[in-house]
Amino acid sequence: MRSRRRRKGRMALATGAVVVVTGAVAATGFGLGLPGGEAPSEASSDLPPATTKVTRETLVDTQTESGELGYGTAISAAARSGGTVTGLPATGSTVKRGQALYRLDNTPVVLLYGALPAYRTLAVGTEGADVTQFEKNLRTLGYDGFTVDDEYSSSTAEAVEQWQEDMGLPETGTVELGRVVFASGAVRIDGNEADVGEAVQPGTAVLSYTGTARVVTVELEVSDQRLARKGAAVTVTVPDGKTARGKITKTELVIKPAEEQQPASTAVEVTVAVDDAKAVAGLDSATVDVGFTASQRENVLTVPVAALLALAEGGYGVQVVDGAATRIVAVETGLFATGRVEVSGDGLAEGMTVGMPS
Repeated sequence: MRSRRRRKGRMALATGAVVVVTGAVAATGFGLGLPGGEAPSEASSDLPPATTKVTRETLVDTQTESGELGYGTAISAAARSGGTVTGLPATGSTVKRGQALYRLDNTPVVLLYGALPAYRTLAVGTEGADVTQFEKNLRTLGYDGFTVDDEYSSSTAEAVEQWQEDMGLPETGTVELGRVVFASGAVRIDGNEADVGEAVQPGTAVLSYTGTARVVTVELEVSDQRLARKGAAVTVTVPDGKTARGKITKTELVIKPAEEQQPASTAVEVTVAVDDAKAVAGLDSATVDVGFTASQRENVLTVPVAALLALAEGGYGVQVVDGAATRIVAVETGLFATGRVEVSGDGLAEGMTVGMPS
């Protein structure tokens, strides 16, 4: 089972928070916090050892997880009719639309593109979405003389006969179940699961395939499902330290079977497409880091976490520095990220100078 680096950014933040709270309590001991939640009526002249500015920015909380760079989850292609396997593609080779995925009884089983699996024989009079999908492929392959619609007409059958002749198939005008396999696009052969010369029955796995583009697969715990938002942007860091932008293209809840002493479990499998293929060129497989955006707050006031003071009456405040005078302003905290914290409070504004406790 692959190793997982959990919540790197958050671990660093939690450590910082302990330091801040300790410092804030010490500050309270020197009288910086006032009981009853009231601000001092007169400004104090106790200047802090260091200062910083209140800034307005977009605060982003990220969470880093380990992922595997490869070609995605392999899909098994099973025979839909019985026969003898007479031809198999090489592992790692690419099969495109209109080409033979494998050969059964010395005839090709052809790859076509589409989301709907082949589930029945197509013949004159058949109607449905599968007819439309098949006819779109037939037209793309250069055959015409028919209308692309949801009806398998005699004109469609004539075009199919031409296609069958070109493929070395009996010219029946009918597409029997098992003659074509639909995939979302060109496929890369991941491995062969049957041998040439092996007799197979309907349902027997013949080979497995993936997409042709490199993708990153990340396994998240169900508790982190909020990170798995399709279309969300992520950052991918490859082993040499270079980073590339990516996007979540697929999320799926998967059941992991029990293994040895490990019980069955549920996980969220996330597929990430890398925007620039050059960033992962030469890496067929590798362990990479994927940075997810856990939360984001736009156009908010922020200060370093270390600027927070723990008030005696509870909650937090900041020490506002105005020339040689200081005052404590109570604040509400929001998102913590990258060593900074979202703050809001009466009298707090961008550009103000606040103290940094020693």
